[in-house]
Amino acid sequence: MLDPESSNLELPPIPGKRYFTIGEVAELCQVKPHVLRYWEQEFPQLKPVKRRGNRRYYQRHDVELIRRIRGLLYEQGFTIGGARQRLEGDEGKSEAGEAANPQLLRELRQELESILKLLER
Repeated sequence: MLDPESSNLELPPIPGKRYFTIGEVAELCQVKPHVLRYWEQEFPQLKPVKRRGNRRYYQRHDVELIRRIRGLLYEQGFTIGGARQRLEGDEGKSEAGEAANPQLLRELRQELESILKLLER
């Protein structure tokens, strides 16, 4: 199925298309289509668009996520549960970073207001 020694660096580049079929994604990520369908059940972040007859259409961010999942499972040796936790943790970090921005903005505004008061004197 897949040589565990291969890395994401050896994967083909992602074409500049808007949507990819499950077969195309399987080739781009070097995993079988049934593995992609299984990962959809295991990773809530992975939600391809479904159209006529439940056909799956993946977007670029889905392909990038699948490559991250593949790297965690096949290259770094994570279990499904561990990979899921790692991905959820990564999301939490980005949300925490966004939450810190309003605080940073408040501090910056206070600092600028104090400088303005000094300049008005």
